[in-house]
Amino acid sequence: MKKYIDSGKKDTRSGFGAGLTELGQSNPNVVALCADLIGSLKMDDFKKNHPERFFQIGIAEANMMGIAAGMTIGGKIPFTGTFANFSTGRVYDQIRQSIAYSHKNVKICASHAGLTLGEDGATHQILEDIGLMKMLPGMTVINTCDFNQTKAATLAIAEHDGPVYLRFGRPKVANFTEENQTFEIGKAVQLQEGNDVTIVATGHLVWEALEAAEKLNEQGISADVINIHTIKPLDANAIIKSVSKTGCIVTAEEHNILGGLGESVARVLTTEHPTPQEFVGTNDTFGESGTPEQLMEKYGLNANAILNASLKVIARK
Repeated sequence: MKKYIDSGKKDTRSGFGAGLTELGQSNPNVVALCADLIGSLKMDDFKKNHPERFFQIGIAEANMMGIAAGMTIGGKIPFTGTFANFSTGRVYDQIRQSIAYSHKNVKICASHAGLTLGEDGATHQILEDIGLMKMLPGMTVINTCDFNQTKAATLAIAEHDGPVYLRFGRPKVANFTEENQTFEIGKAVQLQEGNDVTIVATGHLVWEALEAAEKLNEQGISADVINIHTIKPLDANAIIKSVSKTGCIVTAEEHNILGGLGESVARVLTTEHPTPQEFVGTNDTFGESGTPEQLMEKYGLNANAILNASLKVIARK
């Protein structure tokens, strides 16, 4: 079993900031728009180095999406930045009508997603955004797991033609993927191989999945662990290949189990390879105020929850 090492905890939003800074130097068509959250989205360096390509829209997220859509007509590649709640729920009509419907090349970059926004509470913690965005025709949906992968994804989406939703977070989490990796949209990453259970995870739950796999290994159970960084388009082949070997699967996400990664995987299994499945995610609920660690524990979004789900699904084989 391969052992992954945390090179030092970093927040994924800083990975986005690092990627945007690099794009500012390498791609003159990249422009950045922000809804009064420059520091929170780590867009400071881009603004400092390319003020002519940075646009502070203020607390007017719907207007920001409309402006971004218009900029694509002139060949620009707009990256919008605000919290995930304000990047989706607040502006869904504008995204649908002005961006998705006409397949505009806008990159919707969303920080502070999920419960790990923490103390700001339920009104800011969106757990429905993946479902909202994956239902839009032609929308690519990406949810990265650490600083390095978020930076790589930010660079990759600039080269992708079409609207993208890039989701990342606020807290410092394990940084364990390769530093200068190549990010391939729609291609799952096999982290370790096993024969007894498949664990597919996305975002902050990927590291938790690896920790759960270690605990399972201590019990003599080997897990196939797969990082699903792209929820749409989903790498169905990787999922089917794995469950064909293991015979059962656990999906893990910092999102409502209604509409998230788990449901996308279930659709694949139902139509291609019926397999017992257990879901790790929030169960049709809003969040609340608390530290990220407290909330992940209370809502069952950690290594122990994945471990228990794995044991449960193995018993169902």
